[in-house]
Amino acid sequence: MPSRLRRSVLACPGSNPRMMEKAAACAADEVFLDLEDACAPLEKPAARGKVVEALRSHDWQGKVRVVRINQVTSQFALDDIREVVTGAGDSVDCIMVPKVRNAGDIAFVDRALGSLEQTLGLTLGAIGIEAQVEDALGLMNVEEIAFASQRMETITYGPADFSAGMQFPNLTVANTYNYPGDIFHYVLFKLAVAARAAGIQVIDGPYLLIRDIAGFREAAGRAAALGYDGKWVLHPGQIEPCNDVFTPSQADFDKAVQILEAYRHATEVERRGAVMLGDEMIDEASRKMAQQFEVRGRAAGLTPSEHVAAAAAAS
Repeated sequence: MPSRLRRSVLACPGSNPRMMEKAAACAADEVFLDLEDACAPLEKPAARGKVVEALRSHDWQGKVRVVRINQVTSQFALDDIREVVTGAGDSVDCIMVPKVRNAGDIAFVDRALGSLEQTLGLTLGAIGIEAQVEDALGLMNVEEIAFASQRMETITYGPADFSAGMQFPNLTVANTYNYPGDIFHYVLFKLAVAARAAGIQVIDGPYLLIRDIAGFREAAGRAAALGYDGKWVLHPGQIEPCNDVFTPSQADFDKAVQILEAYRHATEVERRGAVMLGDEMIDEASRKMAQQFEVRGRAAGLTPSEHVAAAAAAS
């Protein structure tokens, strides 16, 4: 599966054409057009056509284009998949599946997509799946969910529904829990381990206090510290700080490039397995850590500073 840039994942109601037009022009890496929670039940059928029109008519400027369907046990999910893929199958990158509770939920979507791709003459397997884990049962089964389909591209956390299901004594998803630590740490870490074991990306869910940018940065920073690829954004004001948090700093990117070059020189020219870089010993494990920084940085558009590039060219 392709590893797409997903630092910021913007939620956009599929029933609102104007908001979808604005979303296409924003700076988010991914936009998902929502047929689930952001649409009133009576608006869901009509929203499918609006989503298809938005996917086909707007310039999405290289963004990852995703549609969130309704829960697979609902009356809406099958028609969501059928109408979106039939109308815009060549313009959608992934289907997001909410409230995933087991591998069977993913298998349902996988089979439906495969049937439609064959019927419509689309490339088989071209449309990926993003699985959203939002309750205790989904968390218990996240390992099997992560491996449920070759289409799987992300595991995404849904903190609001999870908080409700766990009966947390709070009315919003923000840094307001009366708890001596990160109340979501176990959940975030478990999702990250499952995603990395399956070789897919892992995305943190939304921060609902959209004007609390400092709080948003703090929450995003905790996810980034666990290796998360990105986080949901609910408002354009969250996009820039989100992209910033999930992009390596220039200093870290430069150091990663230096480590990779020093290790390459040590192993390929000097035939040594470990070497000193300044006061730090680097070896194969160092190369692996540096490589993921370098890959993330280049995906975000970073290039080595002039002195780093010159040193690499001279070695």
